[in-house]
Amino acid sequence: MLVYPSSIDLSSGTLSYLSTRLRGRRREIGTRWRRLPVGRQALLALAHLRCGDTYARLAAGFGIGVATVYRYIREVIDLLAAVAPTLTEAMKTVRAKAFVILDGTLLPIDRIAADTPY
Repeated sequence: MLVYPSSIDLSSGTLSYLSTRLRGRRREIGTRWRRLPVGRQALLALAHLRCGDTYARLAAGFGIGVATVYRYIREVIDLLAAVAPTLTEAMKTVRAKAFVILDGTLLPIDRIAADTPY
């Protein structure tokens, strides 16, 4: 297997924020031992969320099992969802602002079927 270095276009503050949250979560649930430290777990989750790396690739790159990758990413997603504002809170914030930028994420789709007549 070949391994290569890669980069993620996120700030180091993002990694620090997520690492701090994970450290607090581990303290809260009383985790005694983990295969990866909090910084590496945060990096693993950010690589999946930002770059879309598969669980198998992440497992090979970080030297852990696929099931562990799944659990680590699930833990991060649950943690981020817990601190995210609700839709109602977000809309209250939007009403107070002069300008709002909405993220329009483009998803790859297959439009060939839509162009053919029935």
